[in-house]
Amino acid sequence: MRTKFEIKDNKPFSEKSKSFLQSMIFWKGRSKGMIHTRNIELDDLRYIFFPKGYEKYGYLGMIPYDKDSDIGKAMFPLVLAMDYEAKPKWCPRWFLRFLEVFGNDKSIVRVRNRKLSNLHRKLTKGIMMWDYKTKWQWYDLRISIAAPEYLQNLADDIEDGFYKRGEKQEGGNK
Repeated sequence: MRTKFEIKDNKPFSEKSKSFLQSMIFWKGRSKGMIHTRNIELDDLRYIFFPKGYEKYGYLGMIPYDKDSDIGKAMFPLVLAMDYEAKPKWCPRWFLRFLEVFGNDKSIVRVRNRKLSNLHRKLTKGIMMWDYKTKWQWYDLRISIAAPEYLQNLADDIEDGFYKRGEKQEGGNK
């Protein structure tokens, strides 16, 4: 069936294949218009196969990078629960981190390779941490995740508990 909207790609095959190969292992990033993918570095291979600390859960998105910080300690139960829910039992974490680097370009918004990105999203059931930050005070934690309701509730409880403990500690210091 033909549609009135035809997609024409006038690039020669050699340019298409070069662009595809650049998106795979060890090649430079690509740019198309205003969107640029980053270069793959040796540190990315270390991240995939020999993660440090919370990098092990890096495939979940924006996770805390310092497990000894107050925020890292407070969010650890959420990260574990998200890992338990998102990671298939048969799939190793290094493969999910591989998909995160080569499919999603280690980003929550960029896509380096659409097929690998879709596979990552399918394997993790779309569960990811969009962002976490403190807003007005150091203890006013905001967590944004895409996950089932019980994980959303856990994130809300962590936010409330972190705020109450921080406010109590701040009140005691005055």
